[in-house]
Amino acid sequence: MLEIIFATNNAHKVQEIRNRTEGFLKVISLKEAGIHETIPEPFNTLKENASAKSKFIYKRLHKNCFSEDTGLFVEALDGEPGVHSARYAGDDANDSANVEKLIHKMFGKENRKASFITIISLMLEGKEYFFEGRCTGHIVEIANGDMGFGYDPVFMPDGSNKTFGEMNMDEKNEFSHRRKAVDQLLSFLEKEKDE
Repeated sequence: MLEIIFATNNAHKVQEIRNRTEGFLKVISLKEAGIHETIPEPFNTLKENASAKSKFIYKRLHKNCFSEDTGLFVEALDGEPGVHSARYAGDDANDSANVEKLIHKMFGKENRKASFITIISLMLEGKEYFFEGRCTGHIVEIANGDMGFGYDPVFMPDGSNKTFGEMNMDEKNEFSHRRKAVDQLLSFLEKEKDE
């Protein structure tokens, strides 16, 4: 089984990926790989941040790895919180503070359209590859649900009457931006394995 390091310390993200890759990929978290520091995300695009993280790990450990950067892009807020989604309410903000700020800024807005976008950067044998997943939906007025993480309680994907926060992992994976990007990653790795 191919071993690959996932450049994140976010346990929720690791579990989401492991649910999709069981039996095919052995996904190792940063902590399990012995890296405990936070890797900076100083750039203004998801692609640059994802790339910086995977290159950092590859240079340090010389092992195949991938990283992702995800953002919530809200039309009425000119794309905010976007690349700054994790730190929307400040560098030390938690999920609740970020959600609270978003709800406050969306107060009275008619256009509630939003998209989650995930970019994956894969470093495989020293070469870099990119994959993108996207989920469109809208921001609800009141947070609902305590499953998931981040903005899940306020994001309702198109085609559903539940927020991500009200969905279990299987339900969320039907819509998930991260799942779509991971599916592309897995298809690519399957082809590489067969060649």
